[in-house]
Amino acid sequence: MSSAPLHYWDLLELAAALKTGAVSPVAVTEALLARIGALDANLGSYVTLMADHALADARTAAGEIAAGRYRGPLHGVPVAVKDLCDASGIQSKAGMPRIRGAVAAATRDATVVARLRAAGAIVLGKLQLTEGACAHHHPDVKPPVNPHHAGYWSGASSSGTGVAVAAGLCFGGLGSDTGGSIRFPSFANGITGIKPTWGRVSRAGVFPLSPSLDHVGPMARSAADCGAILGAIAGVDVDDPTSLRAAVPDYLAGLDGDLRGLRVGFDEDFACTGVDEQIADAMRACVAVLEAAGATRVALSFPPIDAVVGAWFPLCTGEVAVAHAQDFPLQASQYGPGLSALIEAGHLASAGDYARAHAIRQNFQGELARLFSAVDVVVAPAWLRQNLTLAEFDHFGEQVTDWPEFIRFTSPFDVSGTPTISLPAGFNAAGAPFGFQLAAGHLNEAVLVRAGHAWQQTTNFHRQRPPL
Repeated sequence: MSSAPLHYWDLLELAAALKTGAVSPVAVTEALLARIGALDANLGSYVTLMADHALADARTAAGEIAAGRYRGPLHGVPVAVKDLCDASGIQSKAGMPRIRGAVAAATRDATVVARLRAAGAIVLGKLQLTEGACAHHHPDVKPPVNPHHAGYWSGASSSGTGVAVAAGLCFGGLGSDTGGSIRFPSFANGITGIKPTWGRVSRAGVFPLSPSLDHVGPMARSAADCGAILGAIAGVDVDDPTSLRAAVPDYLAGLDGDLRGLRVGFDEDFACTGVDEQIADAMRACVAVLEAAGATRVALSFPPIDAVVGAWFPLCTGEVAVAHAQDFPLQASQYGPGLSALIEAGHLASAGDYARAHAIRQNFQGELARLFSAVDVVVAPAWLRQNLTLAEFDHFGEQVTDWPEFIRFTSPFDVSGTPTISLPAGFNAAGAPFGFQLAAGHLNEAVLVRAGHAWQQTTNFHRQRPPL
């Protein structure tokens, strides 16, 4: 077993101990609930703690495992979900305390929550997020605190998931990504996150930001841990007609470090121009690690993305305006400035703006399909620079030009629906984490898990826990 404290074990490490009976689901759940009680008043990662339900489920899991009815790697493992995923009997506030706090408790689990429970996972509670899953927290909400360095941003919008996973307050969690909101908090908190192919994971019972851009996915401490969660939540769902019918593979297969036959694309002009040198060096190191594991580097020219980044705005804002039509502008005074601005921008966008953006999206999807016929994985930044301090982020967005730069490397893969994995890659001088991402072709999340696992078998960034 690991020499690390129990709360900092990898999910799969805990799973192995639970399967053999070396550790009890009840003891683990009690330990995490106690840790949440001791730390989360300061960290602010949880909105709602479901302690009684979690302990009851842990006792059930303990009995099933002891009786030989082991369900798989999530059985008995404490996890948590972003507070836009419905959980039966619990209000989903979606980072909107004044609006969503008046909504009745959910009558059923979101499909992703139901699938976690079916896999035997222990759902500890609901995690904080930005207002409506946009970029900024509501003024009434205390943003979750980065456990590595309290003076730095904790990411958006799945900030609570990033903080809880990094701080050892759950062994994995669910986030959502519309413009980068699995990748930014993974980057900022030094954890791993997978934004799956659009439609790979059901959105039934998940409060929308922009439905054609929204992706639900796992966030955990390693690529393999993310693969275990993705395997439980992925797949077609009758309650979500946009969910994909493709079979769900075993994402934990082939994690032997052998990448022979894998083709890695890296366009230095695309990936490194204007990007912080430490991040650029980390991406070059990743290419070298994958080559050492047997992969072949393939020269490529990544398609231009400026127009794609521009297309994200009318696509997102128009759909956000529709999603909030029932409450905005009727209850506009209850909204914070960030989400209000996004909705108002959607009202100003024309049908022509949306149509042009849709055409750009289709062309870019075609360009990526061609690219991924020649390579399996592309190494790319998630952001131009290392993390922002809180003071820097407080002023962020005052200039219109800030936003295209901010989502430059994340939003194109939301527009295309392309799967990505965010990987930790180092720490800045102040001790705040940073990382990069890998992208793969449609429904090729298994390749991302294999490549991410190979990187993490060679590096130690994902094992550097905050001193809590």
